[in-house]
Amino acid sequence: MEPENKRKREEQDQHLTNGTTKNEIEIDFSLLEAVEVVDLRTLKKLVLSLERRIRDNIEARLKYNDQPEKFADSEIELHEEIEKLKLLAGAPELYPELVNLNTVSSIVELLNHKNTDIGIDVVALLQDLTDEDVLEDNDEPARILVESLIENNVLELLVSLLGKLSDTDPDEMSAIYNILSTIENVIEVKPGVAELVCERTNLLKWLLKKIKVREFDSNKQYASEILAILLQNSVGNQKKLGGMNGVDSLLQAVAPYKSRDPKSTDEEEMVENLFDCLCCLLMPVENKERFLKAEGVELMIIIMKQKKLAYGSAIRALDFAMTKYPPACERFVDVMGLKTAFAAFMGGVLRQSRRDRLLSKFVENECEKIDRLMELYTRYSDRVKAATERMNHLEYDDLEMDEEELYNRKLESGLYTLQLIAVILGYLWSSDHTLIKGRIELLLRQLKLTTKNVKDILQEYHDNIGDLDGPEEKEREQAKIQKFIAAF
Repeated sequence: MEPENKRKREEQDQHLTNGTTKNEIEIDFSLLEAVEVVDLRTLKKLVLSLERRIRDNIEARLKYNDQPEKFADSEIELHEEIEKLKLLAGAPELYPELVNLNTVSSIVELLNHKNTDIGIDVVALLQDLTDEDVLEDNDEPARILVESLIENNVLELLVSLLGKLSDTDPDEMSAIYNILSTIENVIEVKPGVAELVCERTNLLKWLLKKIKVREFDSNKQYASEILAILLQNSVGNQKKLGGMNGVDSLLQAVAPYKSRDPKSTDEEEMVENLFDCLCCLLMPVENKERFLKAEGVELMIIIMKQKKLAYGSAIRALDFAMTKYPPACERFVDVMGLKTAFAAFMGGVLRQSRRDRLLSKFVENECEKIDRLMELYTRYSDRVKAATERMNHLEYDDLEMDEEELYNRKLESGLYTLQLIAVILGYLWSSDHTLIKGRIELLLRQLKLTTKNVKDILQEYHDNIGDLDGPEEKEREQAKIQKFIAAF
């Protein structure tokens, strides 16, 4: 049933489109909606009317239980009263009074109404009342409302309704979005709700199911965002989702993007959200183990090799997986991950903004990362030197070792790691960052080394780059290394 004033506005709009200018229209004051000031008196009036419509609907349903046409009018009237309550979004300072009038429980209970449309109406109302723009600069009223909603089981009822809605119906799709939005708004006001909603409801289960759906839509994107919010600051949620086969589910969700890029900016944002979830999930050690068993390391390397949009996110996920977890590091090396990572580092991975961010990391905390890099350089340099001396003094009887075999033995003794460290130093030096170059020079002097020592290692690496990926790729890699050598 269309309100009369809305119908008149549409007639006026039609008149304008038929060629009449605004100046030719006489103002019909009957078209102007009376804007009611939302004060305590108005609030009480709205609440009283809502309670009356709820009572009338209950009585009609009880009296005509098997005759829906006889209680349909009462539900239309209830729908209209719920719509009127949206006026309160314009006066959030009245939320404490709404709570004092014990109306929150009445509103929340309607989420469980037998007519799903009434529940959907309430979801839209809650989304309006808790909207971020509405609650801005109203911290205390927002807190009072949110605490009352939680006390009246809004989380349980929202998630219960979520499970009843379908992605095939436009109205229900909109309601799904509003439910997720309301949950996000409530968490914004009261961050502890992020764990509470996972303890009390099956929201995590619903979100996992949604992100595994192959087809992309706006609600799948929003589900990925809500999941990231729930995981980002909660070890409890990270562990709980891990125990729900969450690691494998997220790997399945990102797997399609190993060979294709997202088709839109919204889908691209969803992929970033999914990787954010994966990285959060990889904080607890037990989830790192699950990641390893699910061949997550291998999948991330495949994504890196394909060089699609997700490759940077795959590198980040590997970083989380391998941090303080040696088994993942060992697997990474065993499946030739170093070669792939090195290619990504040497390639066009670092756009200017990311390059600047990377360089800034090396000057943090008085260049502690450069100190660590030089510490590793010294350690592996000493290792290689000792191994070379052993090989020079050993008697191999009739065993003759050619230069290639000697080189391979040096690689096994730590030369490959030393070369990678030299490459990083070459990259940092070639950046012409004054503070970084100064720190490297200082440390080299303290270690009684010179830039020539680093150049020699880079030259040896340059001369031994293979052509497994073809002669053109070999030339490109050698050209990049030569730039580092020239910089020194």
